[in-house]
Amino acid sequence: MLKGKVALITGAARGIGKAIALKFASEGADIVFTDLNRDDNFEHTEREISTLGVKCRGYVSNAADFEQTHSTVEAIVKDFGRIDILVNNAGITRDGLLMRMSEQQWDMVLTVNLKSAFNFCHAVVPVMSSQKCGSIINISSIVGVSGNAGQCNYSASKAGMIGLAKSIAKEMGSRGIRANAIAPGFIITEMTGALSDKVREEWLKQIALRRGGTPQDIADVATFLASELSSYVTGQVIICDGGMN
Repeated sequence: MLKGKVALITGAARGIGKAIALKFASEGADIVFTDLNRDDNFEHTEREISTLGVKCRGYVSNAADFEQTHSTVEAIVKDFGRIDILVNNAGITRDGLLMRMSEQQWDMVLTVNLKSAFNFCHAVVPVMSSQKCGSIINISSIVGVSGNAGQCNYSASKAGMIGLAKSIAKEMGSRGIRANAIAPGFIITEMTGALSDKVREEWLKQIALRRGGTPQDIADVATFLASELSSYVTGQVIICDGGMN
């Protein structure tokens, strides 16, 4: 389904990003991924993807750094020749009620989650424009659609990623570039694993399917948006939340 494509996934050494990278690779795409540090997860992900018979390389890159992002994309194009798919997945949380939230908590989440997506779009769009094709996928969140108490910063950053995708879709559609967002609900990852049992139980009560999602669930939706199956889909938000919204 993705044979001959080059896919760039940010923050993909673990969790949802890794699941997307593995799924894309299983569909024949060459994989480029970034993460902040070259740790054991980074090395293992690179080796695991390579065993699927595709070209794979990880790049250490701070997605929140504008200049570093551009230099990383330049290196990727030099090494791989093109970029067909961009998945903006890098993200963090620094939760807290608005009245207790520090400026640092706000700035950090907006910078890592939203500015990083802008950085990579800014660097990759000219490449896709010259190719006259490309698919950009922003990994947003259900809280970017509905909001959530205690997550003003995270919700704002994820809502911003939706607006970014919709705007790019309108700006770049004539160049053959599509841009969409995925809004996951409660997905079982290291990030949600840090929540208390009580919080997890409350989440599950709100989900029609009565289970948390998996990174693979999001990877399947991302594969649809990356492939020609969605060739007439752009500027959209696909909510993948098991019926929670």
